[in-house]
Amino acid sequence: MTDKKKSDRTTVYSTAHGRMCPKCGWPVDRCACSTGGTIPKGDGIVRVARETKGRKGKGVTLITGIPLAGEELKTLAGELKRKCGTGGTVKDGVIEIQGDHRDSLVEELKKRGYSAKKSGA
Repeated sequence: MTDKKKSDRTTVYSTAHGRMCPKCGWPVDRCACSTGGTIPKGDGIVRVARETKGRKGKGVTLITGIPLAGEELKTLAGELKRKCGTGGTVKDGVIEIQGDHRDSLVEELKKRGYSAKKSGA
């Protein structure tokens, strides 16, 4: 893309690069604006909570406050999902693990050197 302004870019898919970021126009795998390239700031405590809101009563374990970003956070999420033997995802810097695994996740995070604690009821 040569002399086009960012606001003029409307490409969402390219056969050469795949999905394109609508914000910056770069391929999604090289996009800095959607990967959350900055590490979230916090108080240094990793909080592990259980939540059921908006999930039709099904509980998930939320892990917040991890000082990682991008691929490192996804890698950690994958390792924690394997540890629990269940599925999950990473959304907006928060790891969601299906089911109630608070106790085992707090212990695992402490083994990895994080200051982790259970949050909520």
